[in-house]
Amino acid sequence: MASGPTIEAKSSAQSENPTALWGWIGWAGLLISCVVVYLPALNGAFLWDDNAHVTRPELRSLEGLARIWFELGATQQYYPVLHSAFWIEHRIWGDSVFGYHIWNVFLHALSAGLIVTLMRRFAIRGAWLAGFIFALHPVCVESVAWISEQKNTLSTAFYLMAMLAYLGFDRRTNESSMDDDLRSNRWRFYAPASVLFLLAALTKTVTVTLPAALLVIFWWQRGKLTRRDITPLIPWFAFSIAAGVMTAWVERSYIGASGEAFDLNLWQRTLLAGQIVWFYFGKLIWPADLMFIYPRWDMTVATFGHYIGLASAVGVLIALWKIRHRSRAQLATALLFGGTLFPALGFFNVFPFQFSYVADHFQYLASIAVIVAASAGLVHLSAKFWPKLAWMSTTAAICVLVLFAYLSNQQARHYRDNITLYRITLAQNPVCWLASYNLGLELAEIGEITEAIQWYRETLLIKPDYAEVHANLGLALTKIPGGMPEGIRELEIAVRLKPELYLAKNNLANLIADDPNRSEEAIALFHDVLRDNPAHPGVRFNLGITLLRFPSRENEALLQFEEAAQLEPDYWQAHYQIGSILIRQRREFDRAIASFEEVLRVNPAFAEAHFRLAQLHAYKTGNRTAAVKHLRETLRLNPNHPSARDLLRKVDY
Repeated sequence: MASGPTIEAKSSAQSENPTALWGWIGWAGLLISCVVVYLPALNGAFLWDDNAHVTRPELRSLEGLARIWFELGATQQYYPVLHSAFWIEHRIWGDSVFGYHIWNVFLHALSAGLIVTLMRRFAIRGAWLAGFIFALHPVCVESVAWISEQKNTLSTAFYLMAMLAYLGFDRRTNESSMDDDLRSNRWRFYAPASVLFLLAALTKTVTVTLPAALLVIFWWQRGKLTRRDITPLIPWFAFSIAAGVMTAWVERSYIGASGEAFDLNLWQRTLLAGQIVWFYFGKLIWPADLMFIYPRWDMTVATFGHYIGLASAVGVLIALWKIRHRSRAQLATALLFGGTLFPALGFFNVFPFQFSYVADHFQYLASIAVIVAASAGLVHLSAKFWPKLAWMSTTAAICVLVLFAYLSNQQARHYRDNITLYRITLAQNPVCWLASYNLGLELAEIGEITEAIQWYRETLLIKPDYAEVHANLGLALTKIPGGMPEGIRELEIAVRLKPELYLAKNNLANLIADDPNRSEEAIALFHDVLRDNPAHPGVRFNLGITLLRFPSRENEALLQFEEAAQLEPDYWQAHYQIGSILIRQRREFDRAIASFEEVLRVNPAFAEAHFRLAQLHAYKTGNRTAAVKHLRETLRLNPNHPSARDLLRKVDY
């Protein structure tokens, strides 16, 4: 918000308005500058949790769209408008990263233009400066370059449009001179404003702060609040409270924002809030050393700095309250900034707090208040103290924008792919266990096992009780020469630290199943996994393979393979084992034939299934034509098959 003298009469603001042509040029400038700045990220890969946001295959149907709205847990967070937008986008451009990135850039530019429109509606100077600062500020890069953070860019656009619509409603309800017809039609503005507010809140919950923000703005404009200001917003407040409570519950119950990492008392959280406010304000004013994951502060022991942060925040609010009679703008700015940040100040558990209490994307919406106030203040000071040196002020503003554009462009380069992002993060924050672990996962996925092991070990130096790291380290070690014994030990540690880590149990069981002295232990581990995950076909298949090591337990193995095939009809390996067991037991040959045909339906290039069918047709059904056909296909796929050529000579005479 601007200081008192920056607020002019509307007639003055109207004289400052550019023509419609210049307005369109300004909007085009915002969009073009955003596209240029974010060019390095436009073809960037999916990052970190993008795959949990971009619509998964099981949600891409109309039924999946219904699940997005009515099934908690169907999506990572219950943001149905966001995930509906992703659902629509996937219909348009599928898995093309460019589509998601360019849409994010467009939404960001749209919000910048809406800031200009709102400032002009309030007759605040510096509207275009504020719009371009928001568009180019480096703090916004994380929200724009990271596909998952479309929750920020989309919800902010809805938030600002809702505010703009509500101002139309408020202006009409407060104009005593309007006639009854216009007064009765005010709901034409209230209804769309309410819809836009709901869309914003169901895209990201932080936007539920909008009704409070509107009251702060009305107080700034009028010096007091009346029933007429408050009453229309009561339904909005009711929804805000309900949405906030639900989001807090979902964070704890579905996303995992609970446990030791979140064990702070109210006083510690209050001290944390003081730190967070100043951190975000500092990054806005001086956007240096921005990083994807910041170091996590230790809040278990209060320090002098913690008390200074809280005391100075309270002191600033008291000072601004005392000067409110001269200018309300500064206090309004502080309230808007702090109030919009409130959900991320530490009083509520959010999942990212386990590795950092702050992130640039948390202040995307809140930053608008400070950017607007700073822009208005700079324009006011320039006009007041250097009216004859306007060219210098303009030049300084352009230099700042060019600097921001350069910094944002460089920052956008960090978001090309996961490996680039994690390496840069670790260079800035070497103790970031999340980045080192995720870097290990990425390297393992592309076959760089040795370096992946290195980063897993680095992670364990920082977080030795991280079960998932032990599990992935163990799996990686088994893929290098001589690493099997240590790999098994690491998997055992993972299972001991986190018994519910069923994939680690499954992998451990697979590895020890080859040891005759531990086969029974492996079987027990598989059964333990299936107690909690009975519908996991892969575990049932692995259990069946282990049971086959005991001739007396072949029927138990058959039951597991049958269950796996029922759970996943295209599980051709399970169908193959079923057919093989039936042949060995010399029974149900028709069913064995059906099993091998299922194998070939899914994997027609599997030579051994063709050979098994040839045997069955040659010796059991007497269908020599079918036997020859499958034998020839066997030899085409595997010319060196040890038995197919001999059998072909016997059958094809």
